[in-house]
Amino acid sequence: QVQLVESGGGLVQAGGSLRLSCAASRNIFSIATQGWYRQAPGKQREFVASIISNGKTNYVDSVKGRFTISRDSATNTVYLQMNSLKPEDTGVYYCNSAEERTGRVYWGQGTQVTVSS
Repeated sequence: QVQLVESGGGLVQAGGSLRLSCAASRNIFSIATQGWYRQAPGKQREFVASIISNGKTNYVDSVKGRFTISRDSATNTVYLQMNSLKPEDTGVYYCNSAEERTGRVYWGQGTQVTVSS
C-alpha cells in the first residue's frame, strides 16, 4: 500500500508559476510510474505528465514546454513544475502511482489549481 499526499496548489494569475509536490509513503520509484492528472469542472480526469521507473518522461501536448515532472528519491517526492500557466490549466491535480509489474494504482486526494485571466 502507498499513500500519496499532494500539496502546492493555489490561485495564480495567467503567466505565473506553481510547483506541485506529491509525497509518497514509501519509495516505489524503481518499480512504478509516477503521474499527474487533472480534472477541470464538468470534465473527465485527464493525463498531464508521467515519469517511469527508468526516468523517461511523457507529457500531454498542451503542457509540453511549460510543465516539468521530476522526482527526488531521497524524499520520495514527485514534483510538477508548472510555468506560463493558462486559465485552461485550472482544475484539481491528482498524483498517481502505478506499479509497473502488478498494475496496482494509487491516487492522492488532489490539490486545486486555479489560474485567473
